[in-house]
Amino acid sequence: MPLSHHDQVHLLQDILVNHLEDCCGSVSECEQLGRLVKSLLVNQSVAPEMQPLLENIYAYCQTGKNTADLDNHINAHQEELSQWVGQINNYSI
Repeated sequence: MPLSHHDQVHLLQDILVNHLEDCCGSVSECEQLGRLVKSLLVNQSVAPEMQPLLENIYAYCQTGKNTADLDNHINAHQEELSQWVGQINNYSI
């Protein structure tokens, strides 16, 4: 059974919170973030105002999965991660 867009957003937020709180992550998490974002970008039920946020998260995860030091990448984006988690909380999708 596929995840609803609400479930996808919650999963997206959970992974971002883990990166924010743990200051580390895995390539597979970055890949999963990318898949979630791509799915949400084409979903008509997602608020159009979320598109820039989702695009920023997509760029973050694409860079992260290709970096030699993922933990450093995550640490360098702590401020953005915090903002993104807050923005996701503000959207009612």
